[in-house]
Amino acid sequence: MYLKRAEGPRAVTLPDGTVMTRADLPPADTRRWVASRKLAVVRGVVHGLITQAEAERRYGLSTEEFQEWLRAVSDHGAEALKVTALKDYRQP
Repeated sequence: MYLKRAEGPRAVTLPDGTVMTRADLPPADTRRWVASRKLAVVRGVVHGLITQAEAERRYGLSTEEFQEWLRAVSDHGAEALKVTALKDYRQP
């Protein structure tokens, strides 16, 4: 069996003590972005599992879109990533 060597660490420990691996990231062909998947990508980048450039390339995200997810999580927490909560957390 051949394991593809990925750049960067294979696993990181989050502040709450849980371990996040590359297997915990959403599949590269994800088209339906729910809050939990967005949060997994943001956590992966923030904690050094993958780079922001790698996440943008892998998931087809723009820099602005990823930065908006990051800002929402840092300002309001994971609840702000829900589409139904956009009007509550975004400025007009």
